[in-house]
Amino acid sequence: MGACRYCRSERGELVLDLGDQPACEYFPPLDDPGPDPVAPLRLWLCADCGLAQLADDADLPDQPAGVEPRALAEQRRDAVRAVVAAGLLPSRGRVVEGPTPHGGSWLPLLAEHGLDAAGDGPADVVVDGSFGLMHATDQAAALDGLLTHLAPDGLVLFQWHTLAAILREGQWNAVRHGHYAYYSAPVVQRMLADRGLGIVSAWTFPLYGGTVLVAARRGGRPDASVGEVITAELAAGVRDPQALRGLQRAMDAATSALRQLLDSAAAAGERVHGYSAASRAVALLNSTRTDHDRLLSVADLSPAKQGCRMPGTRVPIVSPDRLVAASPDTVLVFVSELIAEVREAYPQIEAAGGRWADAGTGAVATA
Repeated sequence: MGACRYCRSERGELVLDLGDQPACEYFPPLDDPGPDPVAPLRLWLCADCGLAQLADDADLPDQPAGVEPRALAEQRRDAVRAVVAAGLLPSRGRVVEGPTPHGGSWLPLLAEHGLDAAGDGPADVVVDGSFGLMHATDQAAALDGLLTHLAPDGLVLFQWHTLAAILREGQWNAVRHGHYAYYSAPVVQRMLADRGLGIVSAWTFPLYGGTVLVAARRGGRPDASVGEVITAELAAGVRDPQALRGLQRAMDAATSALRQLLDSAAAAGERVHGYSAASRAVALLNSTRTDHDRLLSVADLSPAKQGCRMPGTRVPIVSPDRLVAASPDTVLVFVSELIAEVREAYPQIEAAGGRWADAGTGAVATA
């Protein structure tokens, strides 16, 4: 690690090492023989500002377009409702939204409340609500670029999958190429304060095990919610290297659970498929050396991914219709938040005697 992506400090510690991993966002065509390019995937915690971040840059291929999960769209709507209920949105004005490769947008929802897209600004509201800022290799420069659009009395809305949830739930495979920063509320408070912005309110949501949204403005004074979120996250260990090293143990447990599930299925002659060709599936499959002999396919809604294969493997990516037609005994869901959604969408799996299981824990979904 050279220097912190935000404060440029060189003091810090490695807290997670996933070894060399293929690109988490590039799904090669099925007829591409490989080998796929790999790069180190390591998490580093800055001892000065506290930002958890990737230790290495990776010049790896870009992702195909994905299909936004329903849970993410619902989260965005809940977040806008919370800000409206708090009376923080202006009755009319202009809004700038930061770029994101994840798809989806806050703009239609904010337009319902009198906010029009501002283009280059100035903007009464600036929002990074779709997890865009974390993709920047230079965090300070990216934040400055976003805030250049902010009007003097404007409001900033910033949402992120919090490091506290990653730590609390052992979400080691949330660490992935292309996601360079892993925020916590204390770090975000500092980043905004360095630019004269004070967080005025904070909300937590269940998406991804814990998503935080903050609203900030120049000279803003915090309400009670801000201190509550910061205190809880510090207690969870977001500034503690030893606590964060627990992610390495979580990785060991998850890979062991997947190996055991696949071994048991193979011994019983069961057919195992997967659902969601998500980035977080890549490190899990490659860390367990899971390939087409154990995992017959992974279904995904994205047409751009269908006909491709999971990075570092020969596992084909297929449509959900093909998954249903295969009548699998077990379907491993690589994004646990999707389990309820896919059970509702594809009842044929269980009707035919199949089961859904969380790929990260091996737990089977029940009614």
